[in-house]
Amino acid sequence: MTVLEGIKRNDFVVIGRVGMDLFTDPGVTTEDSTQFTADMGGSSANIAAGIVKLGGHAALVTTVSDDAIGSFCLSKLDHYGIDRRHVRCVGGEVRNSLAIYESRTEGHRNVIYRNNAADFEMTTEDVAALYYTRFGALVTAGTVFAAEPSRSASFHAFDLARAAGLPIIFDVDYRPYSWPSAQVASDVLSRAADLSDVIVGNDDEFGFMAGSKDKGLAKARDLAATTASIVVYKMGEHGAITFTDGKEYRTGIYPVTALKPTGAGDSFMAGFLTSLADGHDMQTAILRGSACAAIVVAKPGCAPAMPYPADLTSFLAEHPGPTAPNEG
Repeated sequence: MTVLEGIKRNDFVVIGRVGMDLFTDPGVTTEDSTQFTADMGGSSANIAAGIVKLGGHAALVTTVSDDAIGSFCLSKLDHYGIDRRHVRCVGGEVRNSLAIYESRTEGHRNVIYRNNAADFEMTTEDVAALYYTRFGALVTAGTVFAAEPSRSASFHAFDLARAAGLPIIFDVDYRPYSWPSAQVASDVLSRAADLSDVIVGNDDEFGFMAGSKDKGLAKARDLAATTASIVVYKMGEHGAITFTDGKEYRTGIYPVTALKPTGAGDSFMAGFLTSLADGHDMQTAILRGSACAAIVVAKPGCAPAMPYPADLTSFLAEHPGPTAPNEG
């Protein structure tokens, strides 16, 4: 099965965390807030939610704390239609991740609690329990590799997916606070990238793997020329460069009045993958992913802000269009 054949099945196994998000009302600072909205968070769970809302199928593999917050996360997975048969509850002192963030861009603050994170308790037995052949592709984000036993489990999942013929889709998603050191993170994320068929990251993340930001673009090109089929090098407001089949696609972004900066990358990934699954060409799929990112940053929350097909269609029809691609 080729990479695109796997993606076009539109049925993904997603490895990684689900957590709770608490976010303020629009424009309200944390210290001035008298109420917070609670919803689902966690990069992998957000990607899964985005895929399902756009018409795909997604099963999540992770571990959650055996407490009220873990129960909240399970309920939200059900709410978003994500298959959670491979989500295991873990007792003891581990806790689900919690993110508290503000619905504002100026002075935006985002505090994430990851002490004794429950999702890092995922084991090789957890990932070995799946029938990989029923899926079209495996998707994960870099946080799964930050600690053991989740790191070994995730690499084992890569091996099992590869043996089953599934393409591996990797969002670099480097979060320094999750890692014991920058050197460990660089080594492990680079290893994961070398094993992946599709790699999505921003200029800082590719630069981090390469050793310095000015080497990031060359790193992305090299991965596309050697081991990966598709590499998406994101540059924030300057758009993205996508490398595949010896070609480079440069695309802009859809400018919007942002409410907050969170959730854009997860929504991009969901929009990109489901657009490829729906038969759109590479450049169109990248632009549709960018539109999904724009939709999410203009609304409160992450998972609840992910668009449905009608939302994406309306946005593309009403928006004047993307910025010109960066030619630098």
